[in-house]
Amino acid sequence: MKKILYMVACLSFCSCAAQQGTSANFKTDPIAEKMLVYQLPNGGWPKQLIGGSVVNYNQPLDEALLSKIKATPEKHATIDNKATSREINALVKAYKATGNTNYLKAAERGIDYLFKAQYTNGGWPQYYPDHSLYRAEITYNDDAMVNVLNIMLNIATQANDFEVVDRKYTAKAEDAVKRGVDCILKTQVQKEGKLTIWAAQYDQNSLKPAKARNFEPASLSTSESVGIVRFLMRLKNPSTEIKQAISSAVDWLVQAKIVGYRFDKLANGDKGLIADPSATIWSRFYDFDNNQPIFGDRDNSVKTNVADISFERRNGYGWYGTWPTNLIAKEYPKWQKTIETTN
Repeated sequence: MKKILYMVACLSFCSCAAQQGTSANFKTDPIAEKMLVYQLPNGGWPKQLIGGSVVNYNQPLDEALLSKIKATPEKHATIDNKATSREINALVKAYKATGNTNYLKAAERGIDYLFKAQYTNGGWPQYYPDHSLYRAEITYNDDAMVNVLNIMLNIATQANDFEVVDRKYTAKAEDAVKRGVDCILKTQVQKEGKLTIWAAQYDQNSLKPAKARNFEPASLSTSESVGIVRFLMRLKNPSTEIKQAISSAVDWLVQAKIVGYRFDKLANGDKGLIADPSATIWSRFYDFDNNQPIFGDRDNSVKTNVADISFERRNGYGWYGTWPTNLIAKEYPKWQKTIETTN
């Protein structure tokens, strides 16, 4: 009972501290309340706390967890694994549902953080302000930059609940989108003068494809490219350059499909390619020169056969997937019809 009372008191204290003089007569959302507690002083959110604990908003806020949150430095703020974008989206929705201004203020602080983190060239690093190792690279990996750009576009167009955000952010969001799109167009990989798709990471200065973790080599990346194309298709009145970027990427994805196999568990508990006439998959990474699937390992080696990498990595990463399926079959044709109608 004493522990329960302590937890309630902690939640109440953190919520009250965030109110900054607002009325106590408001509705609350339990997850949003926890997001207020986890927000770092610079406005961003971590994906992990000090000590490596993964952020889990379903976890009760006990004394030990509150101590970890308090000790987590600002450099842990990131857009990786949906961190910061997840919270901003959730807090905007929570504000609309409850009218609790604390949630909107926290979301806007998060938006301010995203503005600060954007490079002049339009890209976003995986972490800000921590630029050690590959954290400074422009990061499309796991849709990190696309998640941010979708927020910026929502602010600029007052879409998806973001009409509640202060209008002072509109012009800045429009500029962020413009520069972000410019970065996307500049980083689309060309081979022999023909546009292909995108890499997962880029050097923030040269805009050349870059490796991240040892098992994530610089390469053409299908999953991330699907996210980029989906974002570009959201843009109203796209330029000829944007339309060409979209169509070229989809054409490349169509050519890169692997028909007749799926990547699944084998009888021995390992994972590998299994013949399946009904299946169509794509490799996560493709070689720049020959468009063939490649696979990285923790020792920095790159293989052309998934069976040649270590058991741990073979079974611990999404080397194959169906990411482009709906894009090719449904979303892109629908976008094409829309473009034809509006032109």
